[in-house]
Amino acid sequence: MIVPSYWAEARTTTRAKGRDITLRRFGWSDSSAADAQTQAELRVAEAAQRAASGETVPRRDLKLTYNGAQGLPIREEVLARHGEAVITRNAYGARCLNVPDLLIADVDFGTEPPLALRVGLQLLLIGVSGAVLLALTVGVVGIVGAIGSYLLGSVFTHGLAKRRTDASEARAQQRISNFVARHADWRVRIYRTPAGLRLIATHARITADAAQTREFFDAVGTDPIYARMCLNQHCFRARLSAKPWRIGIPDHLKPRPGVWPIRPERLPEREAWVRRYEREAEAYAACRYLETLGHGREDPDLLALVALHDAESKALDDIRPLA
Repeated sequence: MIVPSYWAEARTTTRAKGRDITLRRFGWSDSSAADAQTQAELRVAEAAQRAASGETVPRRDLKLTYNGAQGLPIREEVLARHGEAVITRNAYGARCLNVPDLLIADVDFGTEPPLALRVGLQLLLIGVSGAVLLALTVGVVGIVGAIGSYLLGSVFTHGLAKRRTDASEARAQQRISNFVARHADWRVRIYRTPAGLRLIATHARITADAAQTREFFDAVGTDPIYARMCLNQHCFRARLSAKPWRIGIPDHLKPRPGVWPIRPERLPEREAWVRRYEREAEAYAACRYLETLGHGREDPDLLALVALHDAESKALDDIRPLA
């Protein structure tokens, strides 16, 4: 796991395939900005040499978030370090915990029926009730009836969504219970998130590329995008604060696309957005602790990380809503 504290960018112009091209590359370091600049210069020089020899190379490092990172470290602002654990701010502004060997899994389940089904059901209900009302009367009564049928459709699809969510949660809980029952030495903490469950294994240090991780991810139905992120970056992730759009902040982290680093002159608008976000996010929890499964002995070295996660995510607070 590499989450650098310092970033720098270097550029150079070289002759390639009969024309001048400008190349840009990032460098990174945990020790100093100067070291980051040195690495950036080395990387851009290497890219220029490849381009001059006829190879097609990207003009710049793509601004990829953690989700799509391939070959570059996690490009997020480092907010705090706790030993090997690092808290960063992701591309949409939430705080995230990054850990190399505390196994964390996300299990998501649908919270509503597919859009086509929801629209179809509402149109059907509107059509049926509208036809009946039209046969009886017209005018204001018909309008009121149409509105009523729409609301009825909304209630119906909301109920269907809740049943689907409950069924998905029950299946997820059963998969987790089955896995833990087959592995007597495991111990797993279960948390509720807005979209599903978060699982943290506390019996042993386990890395993202371990066979145990793949087995656990497959058994409990871990979100495949999350599983791929863990493998790409050799670490596990847990969101510690609310998603902005869930707490009434519709606008994106400034400046877009929100990845790090940014130009110094853009920092004030970013910091203003962050202050507003942190103020609003304080009233919400990212997850809520539910229970612990398994009879395995907890690894004492992991307890501090679990406590950090629980405190930062407000997981032990039963009052704050999830977001």
